[in-house]
Amino acid sequence: MKASLRKHFTSRRNFFRAGAGVLGAAFWADETLEAAVQNVNTNSKPSELKITDLRVAVVGRAPMTCPIIRIDTNQGIYGLGEVRDGASKNYALMLKSRILGENPCNVDKIFRKIKQFGFHARQAGGVCAVEMALWDLAGKAYGVPVYQMLGGKFRDRIRCYADTTQSRDPKEFGQRLKARRDQGFTWLKMDLGINLVSHIPGTVTMPSGMTAAERSTTEHMFTGIEITPKGVELLAQYVAVVREQVGMDIPLAADHFGHIGVNSCIRLGKALEPYNLAWLEDMIPWQRTDLWKKITDVVDIPTLTGEDIYLKEPFEVLCREHAVDIIHPDLASSGGILETKKIGDMAQEYGVPMAMHMAGTPISTFASVHCAAATENFLVLEHHSVDVPWWNDLVDGVEKPIVNKGFITVPEKPGLGITLNDEVVKQHLAEPGYFEPTPQWDKERSWDRLWS
Repeated sequence: MKASLRKHFTSRRNFFRAGAGVLGAAFWADETLEAAVQNVNTNSKPSELKITDLRVAVVGRAPMTCPIIRIDTNQGIYGLGEVRDGASKNYALMLKSRILGENPCNVDKIFRKIKQFGFHARQAGGVCAVEMALWDLAGKAYGVPVYQMLGGKFRDRIRCYADTTQSRDPKEFGQRLKARRDQGFTWLKMDLGINLVSHIPGTVTMPSGMTAAERSTTEHMFTGIEITPKGVELLAQYVAVVREQVGMDIPLAADHFGHIGVNSCIRLGKALEPYNLAWLEDMIPWQRTDLWKKITDVVDIPTLTGEDIYLKEPFEVLCREHAVDIIHPDLASSGGILETKKIGDMAQEYGVPMAMHMAGTPISTFASVHCAAATENFLVLEHHSVDVPWWNDLVDGVEKPIVNKGFITVPEKPGLGITLNDEVVKQHLAEPGYFEPTPQWDKERSWDRLWS
């Protein structure tokens, strides 16, 4: 503590001690006074805070890597953010020159300055990472958790859902999902693609000679791939066996159907109705509002999309048209913490709940946790790292395990409420370098103004 501050608090301690004879010596004990001093943030003057650097460390295993960013300031405090899994760290680094010298507590101002550099899917990763780090910094500067700056929380813990590795044997796959339930998860998800049956003759029709790359890079409606009645029946039987294993009383969602046409989506959805699935996820690309509505209007299972959507406005189109039943933003690509809360609040006005996609490190996780805590119509948050043994150890400062019996406790510490475990992070770097200086990005600029 600086000498001037120590002198200040010493004089105040003597003042209070002098009054102890009246109030009782134990009331203003030295321990109490020292605790009061320790809770004062002497390192930060929020009005004078300035961004001085942006550095990166890339964690994970290719191709699913997660660049962690650190935004440094002139007062020694820093904020952590994360570029969405699989996206380039350069999406964040190219924003450095736009934010240097800014006060990170002006989160919305900076976000509006840089949001033009994001786009749908992983191209928004840099903008979202910076926004997370700004909230972490602002919370540390003011000494409050992020959820409090969003207006407070609706819940103290966040429900998580999990999937598991796939198997063509439905009984084996059901047992794997049941193991998730036994771990405490109260919401499950399964992959249910045509790949489960396509090896069986008569289940799928597709143009001859189409390569896997062509299938994966062509929008669903333009592949010419359709599932046959036999294929639909076999997939429905698969889900029936899985339901026997996990029970009918737990929500079970389905994803990764394959690039099949709209009519195939409808036929399959109708066949799955008896198994009361929690949702059918990303059956077709999110942009196809009218086609989504066509599916949603005739299938009596909730439909869901949104993990690749950037900013609130496209979500509002889906909600206003009731094209899907549930939205599913990923905070690391939807615009960050505040934008995702705005998305949830908007959806609530249309009677649409919000689940949240997430497949990153604990940094993205806790950014999502604060947002979920502060958003009333939140349902459940994805947890994609159940089987990664070192995932919990990447950060300190929170309860361990982070996901405990299917829930994450909302932290009460300032900012995101976490610190990095440097040694563990260094053990799992996907490329060399640990928050090295990045002066080459200090002056990376163009004519950013959006009007003449």
